[in-house]
Amino acid sequence: MKLPRREYYTVHEAAARWGYTIADVAAWSAAGHFDVLTGIPPAMCGEDLVAGEVTIAPFDILPVFRRCGTGPLTAKVRRVRTKDRAEFTLITDPADGIEVSIADLLITGKDAQQFEEKNNLFHRMRAGNGSASVYDWEGMLQALALRIHQDGIPATQAELVAAMQEWFVEHSDGNEIPDERSIRRRITPIWRALTKDPISS
Repeated sequence: MKLPRREYYTVHEAAARWGYTIADVAAWSAAGHFDVLTGIPPAMCGEDLVAGEVTIAPFDILPVFRRCGTGPLTAKVRRVRTKDRAEFTLITDPADGIEVSIADLLITGKDAQQFEEKNNLFHRMRAGNGSASVYDWEGMLQALALRIHQDGIPATQAELVAAMQEWFVEHSDGNEIPDERSIRRRITPIWRALTKDPISS
């Protein structure tokens, strides 16, 4: 049974998926290519009670998107836009806004897919002999780097292989995915370098 498309990507996942930085993601959102969303607890915007999924303006909290990686992990949002409104509204209660985390900033799967298709981000990679590679190995390596950055090195290589298999399933859109042996062959040199153990599995 084919699973539905991913509903959301975090901005970190999108940046790794596309091979750019979160600063680029913020800039593309500000330019109108897609919205950046988050979820907030109940808050007042004038006389309106707002909660749940809202759109935020990345440039309102630009420090968290610093390209150099020195920015804060959280910031106060002072205005949001709900699905039923075209304009942003000011949060009046809490008066100082609502704190959001960079880890909780999202892009919808639909917006991500449209952006990728419009900009041809996932054209087939060329293998060394000039033939097209069926699988997105570059995307897998980006996801691998992000996973290790966020969660650290797993206890076993098998755990890392399983995580990358899951990544291919999530990003295959129902197409064929590489087998475990192929994934392991790509990961093994990285695993050995990370663990300095040429025989660990």
